[in-house]
Amino acid sequence: MQEYELLIKFVTNVLFVVSLGWYLITNLQWYDYKISRVVLKHHKPMWHLIYFIIPFVAYHTTDKFFIIFFYFGVLPALFIWNKKLDKKLVLTWRVKRFFILLISLVLFQDLLCTLKGSCITYGVFMPLAVAYIGSYMIEKYLFMVYKKQAKQKLESMKNLQIIAITGSYGKTSIKNFVAQMLSKKYKVYATPRSVNTIGGIVGDINNSLPEDTEIYICEAGARESGDIYEITTFIEPQTVVVGKVGLAHIEYFKSLENIIATKLEIMQSPRLQNAYIHTSVTNEPHEKVTFFGDGVKNVVATLDGTDFELDGMKLHTDILGAFQTMNIEVAIKIAKLFMFEDDEIVRLVDNLSPIEHRLELIRAGGKIILDDGYNGNIDGMLEGIRLCSLHKGRKVIVTPGLVESSKELNLKLIDAINDTFDIAIITGKLNAKLFDENLDVVSKILLEDKSALTSILMSHTQEGDIILFANDAPNFI
Repeated sequence: MQEYELLIKFVTNVLFVVSLGWYLITNLQWYDYKISRVVLKHHKPMWHLIYFIIPFVAYHTTDKFFIIFFYFGVLPALFIWNKKLDKKLVLTWRVKRFFILLISLVLFQDLLCTLKGSCITYGVFMPLAVAYIGSYMIEKYLFMVYKKQAKQKLESMKNLQIIAITGSYGKTSIKNFVAQMLSKKYKVYATPRSVNTIGGIVGDINNSLPEDTEIYICEAGARESGDIYEITTFIEPQTVVVGKVGLAHIEYFKSLENIIATKLEIMQSPRLQNAYIHTSVTNEPHEKVTFFGDGVKNVVATLDGTDFELDGMKLHTDILGAFQTMNIEVAIKIAKLFMFEDDEIVRLVDNLSPIEHRLELIRAGGKIILDDGYNGNIDGMLEGIRLCSLHKGRKVIVTPGLVESSKELNLKLIDAINDTFDIAIITGKLNAKLFDENLDVVSKILLEDKSALTSILMSHTQEGDIILFANDAPNFI
């Protein structure tokens, strides 16, 4: 009987440590594997209390009753929590290495403790802490190796032209527009999706950058000072772009001046030849800088596309949103740098493909869906709202509001929603109270769990409606 109880205790401890490890590594993956951001910047800190701290304390205080608490409380709660996540843990090699180390440590500890017969309770904190620290050190070492390999690969591509793009808003759109246009004449490779951290870029160069690439277009993102500098001095672009800068990620940078200073780190490329900088960033002249953002004229942006004029050219694109004209403007300037003629540019702009989840228009079931899920800035969201206002039928918006932004900008967004929409569905808790207090629409729905969104839309929308998905933040936010 004693051996049976010991076995149950042993298995329970292993499962408990692995469960806490699953919670820990999931959160670390969301926040770029930075424990400081998980602890200090988490959007739902109550999760830490419910799924980590209370179980941890209960393990050391409830004695033999913990087994009941774990199997009938902690484990089912973590299972349901994980099942409801819309951004689940991705089992990368980094995650697998963490679990291999964690499981090895907890088994070694528990076996040693069992053989010695001197442990009242098995340890929980020690294997988690050692696995985190050990995993961090392993990843640091591997990253140094991978970074060296990626650098050697770039240096071996002697004639490679590198374009780096940063900014608060529009950098992914600029990257895609530039890639689409230049690929008509050159072998172009652009970082996929929103890969824009030094780790993602290094991995992408090693695994995916074709060696016959002529132009490599790299998106550079930042969460803190020095991030853009690290990317820039690593890839050493000859051409750089700083798109429009605003208060995105203000909670990390604290001020607009800090954001601008970080974005301008891209100017420190050792091989810099040409820089294109949006007028919102600076007006300080520089021999290598060309400003953009004010050259577009006579913009007409509707749900059928966008018409505008630039440098004597009359242009049309199916890309939605007046703000996209400034992103297309800089793409045109880069195309001219690479010797494209005006008549070619007119055709290329006309054939630009919409960027997925960025004011992407979809018609389904008699409804118009405007998918702007990957846009999280005020300018883009207001333009999506303006486009919806052109629709004659009912208007529905699904949004969590602005994330990593200010109360003032969210109130500005709410005012625009009140002026335009019949139905507002607010997802998540982050801005729920502010929207609940200030929204004034025919129907207001506060939805904490996005798993119910499909059924809500089925019951509250009808043929002829336009539905705007604005900023589809994951539910951990």
